[in-house]
Amino acid sequence: MFTLLTVKVFVERERTHTRVLIVKKPEVYLEPKARAQKIMALLEKEHADAEIALRYKNTLELLVATILSAQATDEQINALTPKLFQKYKTAEDYANADLAELEQDIKSSGFYRNKAKNLKNTGKLLVEKYNSRVPKTMEELVELPGVARKTANIVLFNAYGIIAGVAVDTHVRRLAQRLGLTENTNQDKIEKDLMNLVPKDKWMRITDLLIFHGRRVCDARKPRCDTCVLKKLCPSAFTFN
Repeated sequence: MFTLLTVKVFVERERTHTRVLIVKKPEVYLEPKARAQKIMALLEKEHADAEIALRYKNTLELLVATILSAQATDEQINALTPKLFQKYKTAEDYANADLAELEQDIKSSGFYRNKAKNLKNTGKLLVEKYNSRVPKTMEELVELPGVARKTANIVLFNAYGIIAGVAVDTHVRRLAQRLGLTENTNQDKIEKDLMNLVPKDKWMRITDLLIFHGRRVCDARKPRCDTCVLKKLCPSAFTFN
C-alpha cells in the first residue's frame, strides 16, 4: 500500500542562482504500520475518553440506535431514542409496529421511511430466525435489513466483546484517507487496509479514536491542523484552504 507524502518546496533566488530547499516531515516517511502505531499512541493520549457515544441499555437498543445513526449524528439519535425505547422494548414490538407510526417516531433521524422499514423487517427476522435475540456473528448480523459491516462491528464489540473488524463511518473514512492510511474510498476496502495496519485487539479502538479526533479536531471542512497532535505525521496537514 502506498502512503501519501507531503513535501514543501521553497525557492530562494540569489542573483543568477536558484537554490531549492526541500523541507521534509520525517514522521510522514515512517513505515505504514509504524506510522499507524504512532498515530494510535498519540490519539490515545489526546482522547483517552473515546468511546461509543450512542446511549443504550441492552443489545437490541444498541442495534436499533446504530441502524438509526446512518446519515445522522449521535446527538440526533440520543435525543429520540429514550422515548422510542420506552415504546418499543422487544423485537416483537418492532415486528408488529404500525409502519406509519414508527416512521413518525423516528422522523428526526432522517431517511425515516427507509429506516422504519428496516427496523420493522429486522424485528420480524429476529423473531422468526433468532428467537427474538440479536445474533452474535458478522455473517448473521449483515443479513438484517439496514445492517452492514459498520453496524455489525459496533454491535459485536460493544454488546458481546467480539472483535471482527474496524467500524468505518464517515469520520474513520475521512481521517484514514487524510492520514494516508488508505488510498481507497470504498468502506470495506478501507476497513481491510486498517485491519492490515493495526493489531486485531486494536481494531475497534482505532474506530473510537478516529471518530473522536474527527469530531473534535479534524473537521470535514475546517480541520484545526495547528492544534492537531498528528500534524507531523499527517501528509494532509495544512493543505486545506
